[in-house]
Amino acid sequence: MRQPLRFALNRMVAPRMPLADFITLAVTLKADAIEIRNDLHGVEIEDGTPPEQVRALCAAQGIGVLSINALYPFDVWNDQRREQALHLAQYARDCGARGLVMCPLNDVADTRTPAERASGLRTALSALAPILRDHGILGFIEPLGFEECSLRHKRTAAEAIKSIGGLDVFRLVHDTFHHHLAGEHEFFPELTGLVHISGVEDAQAPLTTIRDGHRVLVGEGDILGNTAQIDTLLSTGYTGYVSFEPFADSVHELADVGQALGASISHLQKALT
Repeated sequence: MRQPLRFALNRMVAPRMPLADFITLAVTLKADAIEIRNDLHGVEIEDGTPPEQVRALCAAQGIGVLSINALYPFDVWNDQRREQALHLAQYARDCGARGLVMCPLNDVADTRTPAERASGLRTALSALAPILRDHGILGFIEPLGFEECSLRHKRTAAEAIKSIGGLDVFRLVHDTFHHHLAGEHEFFPELTGLVHISGVEDAQAPLTTIRDGHRVLVGEGDILGNTAQIDTLLSTGYTGYVSFEPFADSVHELADVGQALGASISHLQKALT
């Protein structure tokens, strides 16, 4: 039996909107959860908003915080990364977030061998697990489908999680954009803690040239197969949220992003009925 659709909004939907208005937007769309980010200037977390304020604003409107997005690059472990992880884990706990999204190194200058990358991944997960446990949050690992990324496939992450005994605190992020870019065909519904959705409509762009700037809301012209991906996840036991994460300026500059999101929600609900 397929699970029902549960929508959430990643802060990337409206990266310059005041937090209170963003929460109201979620309520208006009947999306009862949001993700906040630490990489956006002028809004929380970067603007110094206390985590308790985030928690209070969300609680007042019955909105949950799914995650802080993101610890980067989580798989290059050092003292700086530990400090970042501790800071974000504390903020996540105090704002009521369920977990912390963790993104791997995405750099064409990364010259590590596959073995070195695998070792770095296990080292990072082993160091992060006790931090997550201490703060009562989950770690959402998000493989990135770009060719230069150090962790492209969910299977690699799943095997590393199991190898370090981290099944209690680590989950996978299934990002429909990155799943398509990586050419990945495997789904891990039982290990998936969060789904990020965005659409790409430029059918002429070679796969290797598609980047975050191409990512719009999911509609009729989507070439990523969002509907099929979501259907597979929901049909095989995934029970969590699908969270809108469009990076395109064309979305951020919309006069009424709420209307556009409503249209995308309607499209997905109809396609998945």
